[in-house]
Amino acid sequence: LVSLLLIGIAAWGIGFGLISSFRVVGVAIAVGIFLFLIALVGLIGAVKHHQVLLFFYMIILLLVFIVQFSVSCASLALNKEQQSQLLEAGWNNTKSARTDIERNLNCCGYKAFDPNETCSSDCFRSRQCQPCAPIIEEYSGMVLSFVGGIGLFFSFTEFLGVWLTYRYRNQKDPRANPSAFL
Repeated sequence: LVSLLLIGIAAWGIGFGLISSFRVVGVAIAVGIFLFLIALVGLIGAVKHHQVLLFFYMIILLLVFIVQFSVSCASLALNKEQQSQLLEAGWNNTKSARTDIERNLNCCGYKAFDPNETCSSDCFRSRQCQPCAPIIEEYSGMVLSFVGGIGLFFSFTEFLGVWLTYRYRNQKDPRANPSAFL
């Protein structure tokens, strides 16, 4: 479900022109496909009661849990100063994201508006633009806490999946010979 949601959001972002970086969309779609394939491995392993598939599913799901839990905790633990430093580093390192932000938020420049620089927003024609930093910082705290909370919720459901896989993997296969030892 999460994988299909991730693929759908990436496609929606590129379809409506909110994101022009194919690298970002490509990574989101690749992660969605990876999660979908892992879920498929777990499903096949559970239906066939295949010990090896369940083991690999459990290990990969545990690794995904660790990464997702770490990223969720980090996004919830960032203070305003750290958020500002990360946003400024992202602003300085990506031209396509800068263009998307200026166009979508109708602002120019990061900390100050410079009329000598090029800008893709509508306010640039009238030379009455606001800097983008205050607008971005307003939304970033809200978005980070939302994404961190959602990530934390799904990381615990993944941990529940690891625990259930471990329990199911160690059960005796009901289709097996009753006198055989698992």
